[in-house]
Amino acid sequence: MKIGISVCAVALSLLLTGCTISYSFTGASIPTQAKTVSIAYFPNNAPMVAPTLSSTLTSALQDKFARQTKLQIVEEGGDLAFEGEITGYATAPAAVTAAETAARNRLTITVRVKYTSLYEPTLNYNKSFQAFAEYDASTMLQTVEDQLINEIVEQLVEDIFNAAVSNWS
Repeated sequence: MKIGISVCAVALSLLLTGCTISYSFTGASIPTQAKTVSIAYFPNNAPMVAPTLSSTLTSALQDKFARQTKLQIVEEGGDLAFEGEITGYATAPAAVTAAETAARNRLTITVRVKYTSLYEPTLNYNKSFQAFAEYDASTMLQTVEDQLINEIVEQLVEDIFNAAVSNWS
């Protein structure tokens, strides 16, 4: 009986060491061969531009990978690579009162991202991500813009990260 358990344990150990995906406590699954990630600057090509949005998004994505993976961040040519652009930055009414005036407004940011994995090309994508945050219509956008951008960027980064390294399909 003990020999059977030992054989099973050894077989399981060999099977698991042959896998090419590593899993972390964050739920990320990254090819074990991948050692680097490159995240290019995301230019703001939206019709309406917030001056700090490009650097905020790019830095937040780099920070996410630095905090939650063991990958080294490199300027270009990473084993995992991200590039893209901000394609939308717009505000619109989100809730209307009985008097047909806006009670809440919504700031929406759209980002197109191209993700390339050197070791798992079936996971590559080129798609858009969109997130929003609402604010009181009586408030000027400029007074809450930085806070809203930070909230929206946090959600976008989470979505981009999960789409790249969380293979839960």
